[in-house]
Amino acid sequence: MKIYLRDSVKEYDSPVTVEQIAADIGEGLHRAALAGKVNGVAVDLSYVVDKDAEVQILTFKDQEGQHIYNHTAAHVMAQAVKSIYPTAKLAIGPAIDTGFYYDIEYITPPTMEDLAKIEEEMQRIIKANLPITREVLPRKSATALMRKLGEPYKLEMISELPKGAEISFYHQGDFVDMCVGPHLKSTGMIKAVKLTSITGAYWRGDAKKKMLTRIYGVAFDKKAALEEYLVKLEEAKKRDHNKLGRDLELFMTVDTIGQGLPLLMPKGAKMMQILTRFVEDEEERRGFMITRTPSMAKNDLYKISGHWDHYRDKMFVIGDEEKDEEVLALRPMTCPFQYQIYKNGIKSYRDLPCRYAETASLFRNEASGEMHGLIRVRQFTLSDGHIICTPEQVEGEFKRCLDLSYYFLNCLGLRDDVTFRFSKWDPKNTDKYIDNPPEWERTEKLMKEILDHLGIDYVEAVGEAAFYGPKLDVQAKNVYGKEDTIITIQIDFASAARFEMTYVDENGVKKTPYIVHRSSIGCYERTLAMLIEKYAGAFPAWIAPVQVKVISLTDRTAEDVIALTEKLQSYGFRAESDTRSEKVGYKIREAQLQKVPYMLIIGDKEKENCTVSVRHRSDGDLGAMTVDAFIEKLAKDVREKILK
Repeated sequence: MKIYLRDSVKEYDSPVTVEQIAADIGEGLHRAALAGKVNGVAVDLSYVVDKDAEVQILTFKDQEGQHIYNHTAAHVMAQAVKSIYPTAKLAIGPAIDTGFYYDIEYITPPTMEDLAKIEEEMQRIIKANLPITREVLPRKSATALMRKLGEPYKLEMISELPKGAEISFYHQGDFVDMCVGPHLKSTGMIKAVKLTSITGAYWRGDAKKKMLTRIYGVAFDKKAALEEYLVKLEEAKKRDHNKLGRDLELFMTVDTIGQGLPLLMPKGAKMMQILTRFVEDEEERRGFMITRTPSMAKNDLYKISGHWDHYRDKMFVIGDEEKDEEVLALRPMTCPFQYQIYKNGIKSYRDLPCRYAETASLFRNEASGEMHGLIRVRQFTLSDGHIICTPEQVEGEFKRCLDLSYYFLNCLGLRDDVTFRFSKWDPKNTDKYIDNPPEWERTEKLMKEILDHLGIDYVEAVGEAAFYGPKLDVQAKNVYGKEDTIITIQIDFASAARFEMTYVDENGVKKTPYIVHRSSIGCYERTLAMLIEKYAGAFPAWIAPVQVKVISLTDRTAEDVIALTEKLQSYGFRAESDTRSEKVGYKIREAQLQKVPYMLIIGDKEKENCTVSVRHRSDGDLGAMTVDAFIEKLAKDVREKILK
């Protein structure tokens, strides 16, 4: 029997475990081994290899190894919870990029203060070094076991498994949990763990189902790594847009308004206005025609587009078909509306590409547990746009969309913070997509050729496509490492035919166009959240809600401060005055806390010399300047989009 490793081949006369293979490779690897991969499938160290296979040993250095480590930590947490709260009901406990969580139903949910005792019980379980073993049960036995343990969520999951599916369980001490695995070989392999937060989450993300309690945690292979993470976590909290956005009075939320429905306060709304005007003007310069379309439509429109079949659970629906009521839905995107505008009149190939853009308020029924500050909300504003073009124009238009997004990212200082994801359909889950395999294959091949031709460094993600076509997602992480899409460019193979959109080619023949969907700067709320965290609220002067604070040194210069503030405002700058009878140091410190880029101080000397004393938020004292010199300096910051 041959075992093919990364750079060598080992031969065995009889079946062998993955752990034994690791030991045969070397003592150091054996100590570090967490699990393995056999022919590309992750398995426990106890897995027996009985025929020729490719084998890889996973350690904490491997992303998959970390995932398995975190997954085991989630099980240890579940065991600790069941020990402290015997009536708790386990739902799901996956590993995630930033650690792990477990959704659990409690009679009396724990609070943040209770996490310490759960952690203490976890440490006891880890110290006990309990062996972790896997068991496969037939459906009847699996159901009986979960019924005996009183685990309704596990029973529901078993009932939904396809016939013949393998149902596996993992045991550690007297605790057992249904899980696909793999896991570490014992609880003692976990060296450092910390529970970080607690929140609510609906079962299956459905607001109509039970609200569960979700506990998040992290796990590391060294205590020093955990300590380093906790330091970074504290730094992240200082940049958390949820906290800073409220501290700087950019946005707020109110329970009586609802979750995922933030209120932009004057400063936040001003930033939104700056970004919107900037984007709309640049889009117009690049050939886009602005549209304004309704925020809702009859469900007839969404039936044509396919949203009613593939996206309805994410939509807010008004009315009831069963009661013969007119059914409307708030729009989740503008595409079907802009298609109707395109259909107004016959289009020739000379009219293409036809580029529509809209700053659109959109509505999506996000799950309660998924919403977060401005990053994931139920009503948001999107720089939405659609290009209707000929097949020959697709690659050029795709590149133009990417160039536009690059420009915005560079101006905002976010270009180096993003990665690219080629999102493809999942042929094993056709219910989620328009079921047309040949078109999916053709369109994904086209997009791959475009991405490769443009030299984009991307990862592929099966199952992340839009229901009507593949897409390029521009991804960014928040301060806690959670990744979200901020910009997307999509190729749509289905909508033009569904809406009977045509153009007349040079030979007078009616043809079906291609459609490119794009969001040039993405969701404004999400982009604003990224900017808050990127700059810790100290925004570049060109987008700062307040660019200048004009400060009086004495009461004698208060009128001069007010006059200068009004002059700056007349030039279009965002200036505020501070003429309070406070010490100048106090007023400067307060302006610094408000993250204002420039502070202008006017005292008797400055008044006499017709100058201002200029301070910059980060550069400190810039000395005395004439008002005209400062105006030119600030104008240059704005004109050139200086990023400080």
